[in-house]
Amino acid sequence: MINFDFHKKIETLSQKVRSALRSEEAQKEPSPGGEGESGIMRIGVISDTHGQLRPEVLKRLEGCDYILHAGDFDREEVLDRLQDVAPTMGVRGNNDWGQWAGRLPRTRRFQLNGVRFFMVHNRMDAPYSLKDIDVVVFGHSHRYCEDWLDGVLWLNPGSCGWPRFGTDLTMAIMTLDGTDVRVERIDLPRPSR
Repeated sequence: MINFDFHKKIETLSQKVRSALRSEEAQKEPSPGGEGESGIMRIGVISDTHGQLRPEVLKRLEGCDYILHAGDFDREEVLDRLQDVAPTMGVRGNNDWGQWAGRLPRTRRFQLNGVRFFMVHNRMDAPYSLKDIDVVVFGHSHRYCEDWLDGVLWLNPGSCGWPRFGTDLTMAIMTLDGTDVRVERIDLPRPSR
């Protein structure tokens, strides 16, 4: 007699292993604009959209070469819409659930224009030593943060979804000119009630 519970557990375990392998492979993806690239690159940096893509956010992202999203999309449609605007790289946040979210890695390392990035949703999940990284992008707190620590830029674009915790709605536009990194904080209007 076949034990269907056993087969179901095996299939669930197999799905988890496949998902973990996909996430690991995503972290090893070829780096767009990697070594040797030059010129000016414009990157939209957002986080914690929580299912909301405001028209003013989409307008600011127009013309970006890439979009970085540091997690808490909340819905696959947000990721899909961002992909329509520009190639989007994201990580999974604590509010990203379901099969679609399982395709997002928890962390991501990549290069753009020769600048080495590490992306994670929660800053507490970033490794302490990041000697081979130039920029760390993170989210979770909904608070804008732009700190240089030991030659590494730690950037939290804040939340551009729903205002929470008394914070402003913010995002960032990063400009890479060769390996020179410049960041512009964008303050967004609070929605009227």
